[in-house]
Amino acid sequence: MPDSPADPAASWRPATVMTHGGRLRSEFMETCEAIFMTSGYVYTSAEEAEHAFANDGARFVYSRYANPTVHMFEERLRLLEGAEACRSTASGMAAVFAALACFVKTGDRIVASRALFGSCLQILQQFLPRYGVETVLVDGRDLDAWKKALAQGCKAVFVESPSNPTLEIIDLRAVADLAHAAGAVVIVDNVFATPVLQKPLKLGADIVVYSATKHIDGQGRSLGGAVLGSKKYVLESLAPFLRHTGPALSPFNAWILVKGLETLELRLERHMKGAFEVARFLETRREIGRTLYPGLESHPQYALAKSQMSGSGTVVSFTVGQGKSDAFRFLNALKLVAISNNLGDSKSLVTHPATTTHARVPPQERAALGISDALVRISVGLEDPADIEEDIGRALAAV
Repeated sequence: MPDSPADPAASWRPATVMTHGGRLRSEFMETCEAIFMTSGYVYTSAEEAEHAFANDGARFVYSRYANPTVHMFEERLRLLEGAEACRSTASGMAAVFAALACFVKTGDRIVASRALFGSCLQILQQFLPRYGVETVLVDGRDLDAWKKALAQGCKAVFVESPSNPTLEIIDLRAVADLAHAAGAVVIVDNVFATPVLQKPLKLGADIVVYSATKHIDGQGRSLGGAVLGSKKYVLESLAPFLRHTGPALSPFNAWILVKGLETLELRLERHMKGAFEVARFLETRREIGRTLYPGLESHPQYALAKSQMSGSGTVVSFTVGQGKSDAFRFLNALKLVAISNNLGDSKSLVTHPATTTHARVPPQERAALGISDALVRISVGLEDPADIEEDIGRALAAV
């Protein structure tokens, strides 16, 4: 894959990187990034084709391996994250699986925080063990639990912070120090925090994964994922795995994500303003048993969240009434906020984790994670917070 043209991006501030990073103009000198919607590329001679394949990465040869539009997205996100290298995938879950599967093998051991998205738990508890990879889940907030689990050795540590949907905060620096002492590589799913609000690599992580479907797109249009880390890891482990297994990001989707990055910081400011106001509103309602949001002083890890995040995110979780029937009555009474399992959208979205995102997690495990039948998760959008609060207030009357 060709290097980006020389530019001063290394000295740019984040807002400039999100607008100009990775820019790759064609001979037509377009203002807006181009969509190179092509599967393959041609050569002027058979010798040129031979040289291209012998010098893998010297030029674009097939869009399953690399594509100009996809490369622009990867480079822009790499610059924003502050990573040495980045590769994209067709979805966030493809990124999570590839980040692990590209370097673990039979007999290896993974230790992970137990508070994870449902599909991440499936990968760790169902799929990887089929190939002889042991996985151990711990309470990610408990450093003693990490010490105990890592004492037996480990190939990789996988964490999600803030977690989905209970918004647990992991002490990334402390866990990274423990993991590195045990010889493990640290992978952080940073989707709730985004590359704007938290920098896991600066806190000791080795690899960062994203579902770009969420805030990076931000308008419910496109699937996409990304894995970022060192050049050694990306070029020697990740890139060959992606090349030969094929979870390639579409050039059209990559273009959407490139444009999404341009407004990410601006959108997050509005999202977080609304999320904080909605969270404070929920704390005043007697129908709400508990409100979880890292920006509230009532959050059990409020101080830790402030120390490693520059903002509190866009998601608020809370309990409604006594269980599933009350939660369903609340969701069904909403008129503005739509029921959807997605998040990070410009529109406010709400879901019932126990019956959607974590439905396949056994009930006893859900209980240990704090995912009760009364728990509701709302991703606060760009609407006026007062309208969201009015909608919630009307729906609570149904409970």
